[in-house]
Amino acid sequence: MIGYVTLGTNGLEKSATFYDALLAELGGKRMMETDTFIAWSAAPGQPGVGVIKPYDRNAATPGNGTMVALACDKPETVDRVYKKAIELGAKDEGAAGPRGETFYGGYFRDPDGNKLNAFCMTQS
Repeated sequence: MIGYVTLGTNGLEKSATFYDALLAELGGKRMMETDTFIAWSAAPGQPGVGVIKPYDRNAATPGNGTMVALACDKPETVDRVYKKAIELGAKDEGAAGPRGETFYGGYFRDPDGNKLNAFCMTQS
């Protein structure tokens, strides 16, 4: 149901470098780009993730309680994406691992403080 998600940034180039490398782990490539916005997707017509300088020209701030979940196919992919995020300078918000019987995820904050997780559903 989700078409795309945007995350505010105060440093478009820094965010671009972070997300180019991170989303490549999931097959993501840039699909749209302007001087204030960059979006990535794994394929045409699939949901996307974007970074944007706020329209009102105020500083971007992370939403309290807002999180973007990056779908992965298996726990090993979650581990790889989580590890890549940390290598790229993300802040740990909960190491990759099982959360309950059928959920596996790792949580982190990007360089602008936006919270994300990489996750997959597992069989119990």
